[in-house]
Amino acid sequence: MWSIGELAERAGATVKTVRYYSDQGLLPEAARSSGGHRRYGPEALDRLGLIRSLRTLDLPVAEVTRVLEREEVLEDVIAGQLRELGSQLTALRWREAALQLLRDCAGEERADRLRLIGAIGTSPNTEVLARFWRRLLPLRLPAGLVSSILDEAVPQPPADPTPDQVLAFARLHALADEFCRNDCRPAPLAEEGYRPAVFYQGLGEAYALARTDLLAFRPPGDEALDCFVAAHADSRGLRDTPAFRRELSAGLAQGADPVMVRYWKLTAEVSRAPEPTMGATHHWLQTALDQRLGPTGDA
Repeated sequence: MWSIGELAERAGATVKTVRYYSDQGLLPEAARSSGGHRRYGPEALDRLGLIRSLRTLDLPVAEVTRVLEREEVLEDVIAGQLRELGSQLTALRWREAALQLLRDCAGEERADRLRLIGAIGTSPNTEVLARFWRRLLPLRLPAGLVSSILDEAVPQPPADPTPDQVLAFARLHALADEFCRNDCRPAPLAEEGYRPAVFYQGLGEAYALARTDLLAFRPPGDEALDCFVAAHADSRGLRDTPAFRRELSAGLAQGADPVMVRYWKLTAEVSRAPEPTMGATHHWLQTALDQRLGPTGDA
């Protein structure tokens, strides 16, 4: 049996450290001396080495306890620590990019940029952007459809952003937040027989078909354009005719929303992905429809 001091000496640790782990229940004593002092067996040396190794990785005492009680949970504990460390690194990268943004901007821009950055912090999330889309989408859409739209429309903050991406995300956040707080437009009255789920499902299919051509810098194929027009027609219970296409082209030309134009521009700046945004794909299909109709509006 070793005393606490002897165990500490053999392990290259301090008595205070050994006592702390013993008090936390991580290092059970084997016996007590006649004077009530703790005594440890040789197995305590191996256990103390394991504890110190785990603590070297900054595992909290609670997680160390879990590993000591059930060694098979070590993989889960490591995975959890890696996720936490990844979040911390992302926050540091955002902080670095934000500081670079403030350092490199003109003096008259600094106050405005500092306000934008302060609104998102160094661990930005997409709650405001999701709320923005929930305000825009019709009520009572199927939950799965809403989820798929949000996945496509809401850009995720880059894990390793450039200063320009931080600025774009901050501006996008401000745009969505201002819209949610200040936009008081009444909800549009739905046409009789209008089926929004059919509309948004159809648009999703049209965008998926068009993106292959868009990435290859080709005009959209007939299938993508027909699907785009059908989404509008079927949702209103109408047929895809030349007259309907002329009406649709005119309506889309009048319906450009500056808020959405700004939203999609900032989204592209945030993501910087080769995959086009929903807004870019929609505009491309709209342009293709206009071109197919020709200058006189004939199909």
